[in-house]
Amino acid sequence: MKTIGVLTSGGDAPGMNAAIRAVVRTGLANGLRVMGIQRGYNGIINGEIFEMTSSSVSDIIQRGGTILRTARSEEFRTEEGRKKAYNVLKVFGIEGLVVIGGDGSFTGAMKLSNEHGVKVVGIPGTIDNDLAYTDYTIGFDTAVNTVLDAINKLRDTSTSHERVSIVEVMGRRCGDIALYAGLAGGAESIIIPEQPYDFNELCRTIIESKAKGKMHSLILLAEGVGGAEDLAKKIEEITGIETRATKLGHIQRGGSPTAFDRILASKMGARAVELLIEGKSQRVIGIRDGKIIDMDIVEALSMKKKSDDYMYELAKILSF
Repeated sequence: MKTIGVLTSGGDAPGMNAAIRAVVRTGLANGLRVMGIQRGYNGIINGEIFEMTSSSVSDIIQRGGTILRTARSEEFRTEEGRKKAYNVLKVFGIEGLVVIGGDGSFTGAMKLSNEHGVKVVGIPGTIDNDLAYTDYTIGFDTAVNTVLDAINKLRDTSTSHERVSIVEVMGRRCGDIALYAGLAGGAESIIIPEQPYDFNELCRTIIESKAKGKMHSLILLAEGVGGAEDLAKKIEEITGIETRATKLGHIQRGGSPTAFDRILASKMGARAVELLIEGKSQRVIGIRDGKIIDMDIVEALSMKKKSDDYMYELAKILSF
């Protein structure tokens, strides 16, 4: 293998730049030519491809987002679109592809490989931490710390006004951001898609907490369960306690990556290149029990993400 390409696809995540940096410099250190592909799979189809050097990735490890940009590609979802992408890769001499993204990005890489024989390796870059085969995805730790910083500040004003604060965070199918940030931030209640919750019990908890002398209540809500504004209105109607909703939105995607995400991304990026050099394909990189692992992409995508029941119950115990 002489030439590899790297792209970022789907939602951006802090640490993607660190992964790009690792792919480029590991590739160059092993005598490979490394091509950067802008705007994900759209960039392949449109030929937005350029050769990267060591200086191309200077001073990016601390930056959020992705220097390669990212975009959704409806055309790539079609067989015609993937054939066009393959032909463009051939023109640029790209034999192996490192794809940094989530499950949708991995599915696209797998189809490209199955249909046209391109060697592909996936790196999990998504703040949701919704891939079951790996303990952590790139960007998750940074997102949790972003949420934690926000709820620390909200707690101050919430206490001053003796109100209930609902913080809506990202996580349509996976509530890990809410769960981890809620436990770390001492939230009174955590509502996530994987765990059932009783609205009446929630209101009772808030009323009982007020009777015990608690100055405020903090609720972490994953977006997959519902909207914070609607929940706030219902809680205020039942409890009579002023309730405010805050939706953090895309602020969770930005910011300088934490040390954990930078190191994780660097290790994953280097390992992805090593696998391509070894001639392996349709593998995804992960971390399990503190060690970098790789596994078959089909097996990885078939695994179902499970919520950490112990952590959820612990958060409930510690909130009283």
